[in-house]
Amino acid sequence: MVNAAFAKDVASPPGITLRGGDALDGYENPPPFDPTLDEVTDTYLGRYSGGLTFLDAASWRYYLPHLIEYTVRHFGQFTDVCDALLNNLRPPDREPPRLASLTPDQERAVTAFLELLAFSESSAHRDFACQVLEEWWIAGALYRKRAEHGEMGAGS
Repeated sequence: MVNAAFAKDVASPPGITLRGGDALDGYENPPPFDPTLDEVTDTYLGRYSGGLTFLDAASWRYYLPHLIEYTVRHFGQFTDVCDALLNNLRPPDREPPRLASLTPDQERAVTAFLELLAFSESSAHRDFACQVLEEWWIAGALYRKRAEHGEMGAGS
């Protein structure tokens, strides 16, 4: 489900890599994509997941399925990679938006992933995944704009 939903986004290299996001975090210019240096491996994600915060929407969508797959592979372990992913699935959305840039299929894939994390006994991130779901991803979420009323949820 995740791979199909994000197939268009992973078809070409990201404009800003996680390595580039890490450089931006250190107030450096982001290096261009390099197929060898930016191969998405568990080691790469572990080293550069902090750069996720600095990605534009298209680059962020490029990495989402990789980060979701990583988290599923390490389901019962607390990892900084999963923590970074969950933090980047939380509101507030950015300008230009990242959360609101997802297609309905992508939203369903992310929601299914978060529900798996939140409601599986063996998940190392149950509480945080529940919080993320409540903030943005479920019907009546706390901080998601309610299109039918044109208003924001609690706390806005």
